[in-house]
Amino acid sequence: MIFDSHAHYDDEAFDEDRDSLLAGMRENNVGYIVNVGASMKGVLDTAKLMEKWPFVYGAIGIHPDDAGCLDDDKMEILKELCLREKAVAVGEIGLDYYWDKENHACQKKWFVRQLELAKELKMPVVVHSRDAARDTFDILKSEHRGETGGVIHCFSNSREMAREYLKMGYYIGIGGVVTFKNAKTMKEVVEYVPLDRILVETDCPYLAPVPFRGKRNSSLNLPYVIEEIARIKQVSPQEVEDITCRNAKEMYRIEG
Repeated sequence: MIFDSHAHYDDEAFDEDRDSLLAGMRENNVGYIVNVGASMKGVLDTAKLMEKWPFVYGAIGIHPDDAGCLDDDKMEILKELCLREKAVAVGEIGLDYYWDKENHACQKKWFVRQLELAKELKMPVVVHSRDAARDTFDILKSEHRGETGGVIHCFSNSREMAREYLKMGYYIGIGGVVTFKNAKTMKEVVEYVPLDRILVETDCPYLAPVPFRGKRNSSLNLPYVIEEIARIKQVSPQEVEDITCRNAKEMYRIEG
């Protein structure tokens, strides 16, 4: 079974066919999906999805682009949602200096606060980092150090940075970008990172793999990611599927 470790089925891109799409996942070999919150609306919608669909789990957290919405009361709401049965991680949290929708001090403050929540609840973290590699790494090293486990989602940094995250016990999230022709660094990272430290993800509706680049992504496209990882690793796609599924279940502490 394929495990999509990071999806956004709460996104409006799925408003017209969300239910029919999710209803067909099992027959297409997608056995597990973690829907990842990003905004307050997103985490509330994620809670609804994980209640409705037996194979959908939830990560609860606020993306750095929305960090300015947070306050102590909203942190209590996040905590309550994290305590629900099928909530499996705090995320996605981190830093984003590409869009720069919130000032850096605000992003860092609420990144740290959400890391503290993960430690309090002993939950893994789903970390977003874009154009903020050094600050993300420094905060994780000082405030978390892989204490409760986690994944560096949509990894886009160097092999050397991957090595440092592996040392702290984090998984590396690999998605559609690895199939792009110009993704030389990403392919080098996949070659370097042990298969038992890789999670496969879509980040759907974003980052569809070749041959669907630029179109709406979904978990149904993960075989293309798995095939490219298999090609790089010189193993069978089935081995990649099996090991990455096991990795995700272990990190998210999902039984069965």
